[in-house]
Amino acid sequence: MTFLKSVIRGAAIAAALGMSGLAAQAQEVTLKLHQFLPPQANVPKLVLDVWADKVEADSNGRIKIDRYAAMALGGKPPELIDQAIDGVADVVWAVNGFTPGRFPRTEVFELPFMITDARAASSAYWQMFEKHMKDTDFRDVKILGTWVHGPGMLHTKRPVEKPEDLNGMKIRGGSRMVNQLLELLGATPIGMPVTAIPEGLSKGVLDGTTIPWEVTTALKVSELVGNHTEFDGPAIYDLTFVLAMNKAKYDSLPDDLKQVIDANSGLEFSIFAGGVMQDSDGPARQIAVDRGNNIVTISAEEAKKWEELAKPVYEKWIADVKEKGIDGLALIDEARTLMDAYKAQ
Repeated sequence: MTFLKSVIRGAAIAAALGMSGLAAQAQEVTLKLHQFLPPQANVPKLVLDVWADKVEADSNGRIKIDRYAAMALGGKPPELIDQAIDGVADVVWAVNGFTPGRFPRTEVFELPFMITDARAASSAYWQMFEKHMKDTDFRDVKILGTWVHGPGMLHTKRPVEKPEDLNGMKIRGGSRMVNQLLELLGATPIGMPVTAIPEGLSKGVLDGTTIPWEVTTALKVSELVGNHTEFDGPAIYDLTFVLAMNKAKYDSLPDDLKQVIDANSGLEFSIFAGGVMQDSDGPARQIAVDRGNNIVTISAEEAKKWEELAKPVYEKWIADVKEKGIDGLALIDEARTLMDAYKAQ
């Protein structure tokens, strides 16, 4: 059963229980869910709220989830994982790349031209999390979901049709891997939170940014730049996310409420979340089309030149993680095999 189907089924069961008077149990647990985007953005609205509503319904009201958007509990986006570890928040949605190198195994999905489909990658990511990351990268938190967004791309003030066009441009990079690629292409990578992109573009601090289409709606990027460069086939970059819970808080739950959390976590939820982000790309792209913006699509054939230029990023990452006792090449092969298996279903 997919996560979306389970949402519908769970709501129906909860409604039936409510009608029969069996759902009138007292609320037992309140969880604080913290994340960095405004509440109307796609992920809070279409993923996190759906998840939280379903947990509340499936628990018959015994779990209440208070949602804190746009870092309302304080701190900065790179601190979210530590907030989950320290109990500042009970559940957080975090971008692994906000703390570069901290979660090295996740970076296999952030390599340039690695990802073509968010559902396939999110499926592979969860399976590899359980096998390789649960007791290593994420040993200090309870991970509820792992996913990636739809294809990352470039949004720029000047058109980018070939690698050389990036020379001299100041570009906000989405991860340390894409920052390395941008540098190889002659651009200047600029590090800043995704929420700071609009100000960076409007003040001239940035000439462009790397984000997927779906994020452009909340940030109004299509109003701030007139050019967008997307790729047929693998995307120039992708980012990895986690929904993470404080371990002590999870362990403190009674077994039946742990089961509610567990039933709404894992593989199907991860695929759902990645798929929702990817499906939100289309409407966001249409906004740019309707504005008459210039959309450049790099063909699979043309992209081979870009992929060739990205090879040093792979070589550097494999060498970096080897120093940590990680076989990067094996992770790349495993990720590709799992993504291919998903797409072959």
